[in-house]
Amino acid sequence: MKLLKFNVVIFIVLNCWLGVAQQLPQFTQYMYNTISINPAYAGSRETLSVVGLHRSQWVGLEGGPMTQTLSIHTPLRNDRVGLGLSFINDQLGYENFTYLYGDFSYTIPVGLVSKLAFGMKAGFTQYRLDQEIFNDPNVNVDPFFNDISNRWTPNIGIGIYLHSNKWYIGLSSPRILNNDYNYSTNGNNSYVALERVSYYLTGGYVFNIGATTKFKPAYLLKATNGAPLSFDMTANFLFNDVLWLGGSYRINESAAAIGGIVDFQVSKKFRIGYAYEYPISDIRPYTSGTHEVLLMYEVFKSKRIKSPRFF
Repeated sequence: MKLLKFNVVIFIVLNCWLGVAQQLPQFTQYMYNTISINPAYAGSRETLSVVGLHRSQWVGLEGGPMTQTLSIHTPLRNDRVGLGLSFINDQLGYENFTYLYGDFSYTIPVGLVSKLAFGMKAGFTQYRLDQEIFNDPNVNVDPFFNDISNRWTPNIGIGIYLHSNKWYIGLSSPRILNNDYNYSTNGNNSYVALERVSYYLTGGYVFNIGATTKFKPAYLLKATNGAPLSFDMTANFLFNDVLWLGGSYRINESAAAIGGIVDFQVSKKFRIGYAYEYPISDIRPYTSGTHEVLLMYEVFKSKRIKSPRFF
C-alpha cells in the first residue's frame, strides 16, 4: 500500500512535468486569503491585516501537497491606496514552488456604500526540484530536469474588486505571463511551461436571518489555460458575531471534495479558523482527507472600523 501511495504521487508530479498547467494552490478558506489571488483586495479591510495559513492536503498519502502562506496588507493614510505582500510555499512530492509578490491597489467610491478597487501584483516564482529524486531507485528521471531546478522567474498579476459591507465580487489573474522553466541546454523540448495563466472569479453576500445570526454564501471559479474548470462553493453561518460554522464543496476533475469550516473570533484583533476536506475524486482510497488552519491578526486603530469583518 505504501508503494501504491507513492506511485500515485509520482504520477501527479510527472503530470505536472509533462505539461499539465501548474496552478496556485487551492484553499478551503479562500475568502480570508483573497490577496493571494487578487491584488485589488489589498487594504480593503481598512486596517492592517496579517493572515497565516497552513494546509496539509491528502493526509496519509506520501508526498501529498503541503502549503504555507503568509500575507500582510493595509491601506495607507490616503485610504484609497492599499499595499500588500504575500508569500506562498507549496510542496508537492519532490517539487517545490515559492511565490513572493507585492500588491498595490487603488480604490474609488462608486455609490453610497460600494467601492471599486483596481490592483496589480508583481514578484517572483521559484521552482525547485528536490535532488533526492535523482537518487530514488523507484523513480526514473531524465537528468535534464537538473536544468530547470532552482529558478526564480518574474511575473505580474492584475485584478478588480467591487464591494460593499454586505457583498463583494472580484475578477483577477494573479500570473499573466506564460513562464517556461525549460532552460535545458541539451535540446530536450519535451517539457513545456509549468506556470500558466489562471483567471479567478469570486463573490459572496451576507444575509441577516435573525438578531444574532447571519448567513454568508461565497464562491470561487477558477479557469486555467490547459486545465479543467474548478468551482468552489462555501456557505457559513455567523452566530453572535463570534462563531462561523459552515461547509464547502469543490467541483474539480482531480481534486473534488466536500468539507466543513469553523472560525472563531477570539477577540476583535484575533481570529482562528479550521477547515477539513474529504475527497470525492479518485484519490479518495489513499487519504484520510485535508486539514487547513488559518490565523488572522488585525490592528484596529479606529473605533469606526467594525469587527468582525465578513470578507
